[in-house]
Amino acid sequence: MFDLKGRVAFVTGGNGGIGLGMAKGLAAAGAAVVIAGRNKTKAERALTELKAIGARAEFVELDILQETSCKQAIDTVAKTFGRLDILINNAGTTVRKPPQDLSVAEWRQVMDTNLTAAFVCAQAAYPHMVKAGGGKIINTGSMMSLFASSYAAPYAASKGGIVQMARALAVAWAKDNIQVNTILPGWIDTDLTRSAREQVPGLNERVLARTPAGRWGAPADFAGIAVFLASPASDFITGAAIPVDGGYSVQA
Repeated sequence: MFDLKGRVAFVTGGNGGIGLGMAKGLAAAGAAVVIAGRNKTKAERALTELKAIGARAEFVELDILQETSCKQAIDTVAKTFGRLDILINNAGTTVRKPPQDLSVAEWRQVMDTNLTAAFVCAQAAYPHMVKAGGGKIINTGSMMSLFASSYAAPYAASKGGIVQMARALAVAWAKDNIQVNTILPGWIDTDLTRSAREQVPGLNERVLARTPAGRWGAPADFAGIAVFLASPASDFITGAAIPVDGGYSVQA
């Protein structure tokens, strides 16, 4: 039910953090994994970790802000491996400023990275998944898909949008046996949140106080949900938004 042998996965932002955590889960379940990003040095370290668990893993250089780059990368993977079964839209960024101080360029950078690129990659993956008889698309949302923040207006807008986009794609592509779901990470210990702790006074204490699990999440916490949503075990689950947050979103 959770076996991914013979499946091919493409993970944007898969060279670190949550993306690498999901890539490791898929690899351990038997999938061939292609991680995509811009940082080749970081990708080489990620490939070493993936291959250490016996994975067939490759790196594809990708500029997530360029439509042509997204489409070419996905087409190349499908051609090289003969198929594409799983797409994880994980690449993301943020700009932490009060909304009145944001430039339109900063707004567009966050929206294009987090939301528009996910749509472009899903659109590029669609014909390959149809050819394969179905597929799985997993989007990385956020607690900001549910809550607001005074310093992350474009990030919250993009992560709210990705949930609704996933639902729309889920409805449109159900006839093609393609399931589209979103995970909603809570506060996870990554490079992105480490910088947040430096920039936002008291953040660490507030997160720990509100999270019933009593800790920050780790990238490894996303291996299981990735395998579940990528495997036949979730064939009747689509359009869902699933928190992976140690109980943060249910704590009053």
